[in-house]
Amino acid sequence: MPRVVPAVIRALDILELFLDRPQLSAREVMERLDLPRTTVHELLVTLEARSYLISVPGQPVQYRLGMPLFQLGAAFAGRLDLVREAQSVARDVAAACDEAVHVAVLDGADVIYLVKVDSTHPVRMVSAVGRRLPAHCTAVGKVLLSDLAPAALDALLVKGDLPGMTPESVTDPDRLRAELDSVRADGVAVDIGESDSAMRCVAAAIRDHSGAAIAAMSLSAPIIRWTPAAQVEWTGLIRDGAATLSARMGYLAQPR
Repeated sequence: MPRVVPAVIRALDILELFLDRPQLSAREVMERLDLPRTTVHELLVTLEARSYLISVPGQPVQYRLGMPLFQLGAAFAGRLDLVREAQSVARDVAAACDEAVHVAVLDGADVIYLVKVDSTHPVRMVSAVGRRLPAHCTAVGKVLLSDLAPAALDALLVKGDLPGMTPESVTDPDRLRAELDSVRADGVAVDIGESDSAMRCVAAAIRDHSGAAIAAMSLSAPIIRWTPAAQVEWTGLIRDGAATLSARMGYLAQPR
């Protein structure tokens, strides 16, 4: 087995702290990673020397991400057909309903949002590209979990009760399994205040040429606009949007 380099792992750990914080101090890095002050100082100096981190002007002990990370992310996104095509389809779906549309992928037990097209309403969902959420608390996540092989799903649920984000979150694995059975049958999943009590979401799978669910597309709206009639209309929109994007990914839908 090739040996991993501890210093590289620690440097990556530092960079990943910035996924949910725009800037951090050296002390915050030290406390969140439980690393010695000298180690953190050496790693921060090295990352700053390569411009992966930059000091905040006027606050020399505060750091934020540097341009090379944006360049790497842009290079990755530019080679990822899913992101490019998803942005196009998501814009069309959002234009048809004026609600937020997201595309996300599964990463372990979480989902990561790749694309977001916002609504123009003053009351709307607070979210961001790159955000990570527990899959079982989201409509996109439940769609993707429902497509996992039984052994893969078991591996994610083996630890018992699941963490919740709101009182409506499904935290019981058996209840989640039953809901995923319904998602497989219906082809769509809903999030009824499970990740944000004020929001409702509906999602459908995006499939590639092999038929595997490689991502999911969702439509999100505040509860004040989530009427029964709107849910029916928006479920149709998200089914159509996911089908369009799936076709662009090479999926050939099987006749019913």
